Amino acid sequence: MAGRRAGVYDKAPQRLVLATPSRGQERLPPLSQAVIGRQQAGTAAISILGAITFCHFLNDVATSLLPAIYPMLKSGFDLSFAQIGVLTFVYQGVASMLQPVVGLYTDHRPQPYSLPFGMTCTLAGLGTLAFATNYPLLLIGGALLGVGSAIFHPESSRLARLASGGAHGFAQSLFQVGGNFGNSLAPLIAAFFILPRGQQSLGWFAFLALVGIVLLTAVGRWYKNSGHSRPKTGRAAAAPSTLPAGQVRRAIAVLVALIFSKFFYLSSITSYYIFYLMHRFELPTEKAQLCLFVFLASAAVGTFVGGPIGDRIGRKRVIWASILGVLPFTLALPYVGLPATIGLSILIGLVLSSAFSAIVVYAQELMPGRIGMVSGLFFGLAFGMAGIGAAVLGVLADWTSIQFVYRICAFLPLIGLLTAFLPDVRNDGRAVPPTGR
Repeated sequence: MAGRRAGVYDKAPQRLVLATPSRGQERLPPLSQAVIGRQQAGTAAISILGAITFCHFLNDVATSLLPAIYPMLKSGFDLSFAQIGVLTFVYQGVASMLQPVVGLYTDHRPQPYSLPFGMTCTLAGLGTLAFATNYPLLLIGGALLGVGSAIFHPESSRLARLASGGAHGFAQSLFQVGGNFGNSLAPLIAAFFILPRGQQSLGWFAFLALVGIVLLTAVGRWYKNSGHSRPKTGRAAAAPSTLPAGQVRRAIAVLVALIFSKFFYLSSITSYYIFYLMHRFELPTEKAQLCLFVFLASAAVGTFVGGPIGDRIGRKRVIWASILGVLPFTLALPYVGLPATIGLSILIGLVLSSAFSAIVVYAQELMPGRIGMVSGLFFGLAFGMAGIGAAVLGVLADWTSIQFVYRICAFLPLIGLLTAFLPDVRNDGRAVPPTGR
């Protein structure tokens, strides 16, 4: 055997002899090498998913510090609720308008190093906000945060799907929970670090963005070297849906309405919950920030739960339960005491936040050749609806009261009834036959 090539069969037909010409030691056959290669690729993909999730955490900690310091900005710059709403609208409106454009462009011309560039814009936004001396500079800082988020979310969502190994709901939920966990920490950081030290202490969190830039540069290198960043042409770019075009358009319209319901209501919490607790229950700012943290932490948990459940039972069922199922809690919230308010906010965060991952993956499966555009569209809608909601609700609060805002927003989950018009599709995007088989 020593004089023969490695990897040839001996007389036993079922056994492969692994020998080298010189030593007769075992060596892996090509099949096993291929298996190991796939395992290594899978390990790399998991690492990329973890890195993208962590960078989503860093990005959303940085961007969520803006609404978390609204009480400080309101008193320091003598802002009205309407001006706070406009500031939120600028930040989230810029992100909303740019994300679908970025996603559509990168569907055809992926940009692996756009991610660190987006994080650089976030860093610049934090620096501007930290040293702003007037309201226009606050708006510029908010706009830079919006540009950073607009660049980050479509491509990072695409990478999460690429690294999912087919578990698209799980990957999208894990990616989302990184951002939601970052959102939830921002009020604590504001309460215990920024508020006691002042506006300029916000600049210290530029280091979070620097860490993100380093990690995303490495992610971009993997994205480029793995071949995923090649321009898409021909059938690879088209990848049409298995559903009729008209049905896809109607489904997307329903999903847009559901996004409006979800994020308009969430805007009432993220932008004004602190003021609501301070005005109605006379809580000090620090305790109100803690209550906002509790809500945002529950939203992070709900986001993670929604995707894997959607993988198992179908996205449409998750959307039904999430949007419409939260209605009893939102209707009760404006009329209960402080302990019940906190408890209901936890339930609202858990239930309502489970929908977003399911909505994004459902839309991606409706339009499989437009992953970046779909991701950008729905992340953009999330930012846009939240920004419009903050502006409109801020004006409404100035005209009436914060309590009245919550009584009106309580009815928004009724829009969840539109879920009945979504087509029944399997998790591979194919329509379920009329018989249900």
